[in-house]
Amino acid sequence: MKVVVHWNRCPENLWIPSPWTCSSPDWMGLWAAWICSGKLGIYDADGDGDFDVEDAKVLLGKYKIERNNQYNLYVMFTFVLKLISTIAVKYERSNKLYLFNFFPVKKKKKPKLLNKFDKTIKAELDAAEKLRKKGKVEEALRAFETLVNQYPESPRARYGKAQSEDDLAEKMRSNEMLQKAINTYDEVVSLPNVPSDLIKLSLKREADRQQFLGRMRSSLITLQKLVHLFPSDTSFKNDLGVGYLLIGDNSNAKQVYEEVLRLAPDDGFAKVHYGFILKAENKIAESIPYLKEGLESGDPGTDDGRFYFHLGDALQRIGDKEAYKWYELGYQRGHFASVWQRSLYNVKGLKAQPWWTARETGYTELVKSLEKNWKLIRDEGLEVMDKKRSLFLPEDENLREKGDWSQFTLWQQGRKNENACKGVPKTCALLERFPEATGCRRGQIKYSVMLPGTHVWPHTGPTNCRLRMHLGLVIPKEGCRIRCAQENRTWEEGKVLIFDDSFEHEVWQDAESYRLIFIVDVWHPELTAQQRRTLPAI
Repeated sequence: MKVVVHWNRCPENLWIPSPWTCSSPDWMGLWAAWICSGKLGIYDADGDGDFDVEDAKVLLGKYKIERNNQYNLYVMFTFVLKLISTIAVKYERSNKLYLFNFFPVKKKKKPKLLNKFDKTIKAELDAAEKLRKKGKVEEALRAFETLVNQYPESPRARYGKAQSEDDLAEKMRSNEMLQKAINTYDEVVSLPNVPSDLIKLSLKREADRQQFLGRMRSSLITLQKLVHLFPSDTSFKNDLGVGYLLIGDNSNAKQVYEEVLRLAPDDGFAKVHYGFILKAENKIAESIPYLKEGLESGDPGTDDGRFYFHLGDALQRIGDKEAYKWYELGYQRGHFASVWQRSLYNVKGLKAQPWWTARETGYTELVKSLEKNWKLIRDEGLEVMDKKRSLFLPEDENLREKGDWSQFTLWQQGRKNENACKGVPKTCALLERFPEATGCRRGQIKYSVMLPGTHVWPHTGPTNCRLRMHLGLVIPKEGCRIRCAQENRTWEEGKVLIFDDSFEHEVWQDAESYRLIFIVDVWHPELTAQQRRTLPAI
């Protein structure tokens, strides 16, 4: 039942219904029914196993709650709203009127996992499942294996075996056991008379576990099977689109999401992913409404830092300051360390500031060595800048608004490029002494040349686990500058600038000649030795 009500704003920034503006003749009865519906048991103050008027009396203390006292019921309802962070409501906006559903949302139907035969052995299946839910994984696996041997065509027994193998794989940290679980999930689907809900659960879990093992193409085949079996279920198409994205097949992913949006135009999950793909195609303005509407939908899977990141970036590129509204929202929802520091692959607790000194990093010997040998590094770089040799490659991350920016990489993800180092052998030999740089799997070591008329969009690096050093090699007197967060700086020949590129930064090259610098990424100094050994590359 829906009731039309006005809304009043209270000091705590909660929107609450006013009892004085209610259009329903039995408003207070509905109100009391909702409050006393037994859904607030965690606030059971009198210990009777439910939340009711008596509990409100205890919690509110000085207020006397009576059925016909509208003001006190209003106070009680306001108090309940303060206790609950999310209320299951559905509303539609119509000027200042809202439709408010006061009855608890119906629970989703439990999936039907038993066919006719499995219902006859339900007690045995339940006993085995009880062991699994109690965490007795080995016992559960033995119980389900016994049932599979006894009833080889029982899909529920086979599914229970797969789940037990899955649980055991996690307990043992065994990829071999996980592969057994994947195989068993697949066997479930091949049995006769399998309930459709069980097919869905088995194939979804199979695809998920295949992705966990890095078998993206196998997962894709499983997802394609799901879509083929249940063509009207857009959630499986959405999963298939993600499967294509995971193997870098944006073209097929785009087709999938276009189909989803034809079937379900308001699907927020499809919108954010479709917007993401459009932005990757550099269709910046076109991507914005999809990303924005997808995030605003609040649909499961949309509240992801990547979508806030790319929506803000797209808005910045068209000069829309609303970008920072989305960055702020991403920060508030825990996706970003701050509005300015928006990296997504982070270690919590690391010191965060845009600009650093050599002393603050602790890498003073590296900085001294770079500054002492800057001419050697410069001269070797100039020798390999000849365009005919094609050693410097254009920047390929779509970070330039305009201009010419190329790089010559010596180390990438902690791996030395032996062929590149043959061109600058003294520079590479110099760096070998500094594992904080050469071993930084989340960074690079490279020359960077930027020609006049170049502008690099505001952007952030992917991780807070590194700091970036810029050694000036050939710096025009005027026209070159870099902004990190809210502070601009310039380069000097023979001097090192150090900044945290997980903070937003932007570069302008408006000089009359080229700018050449040497970039050295180093591990964030607060990372432990264990973290430096085990953090995956980016």
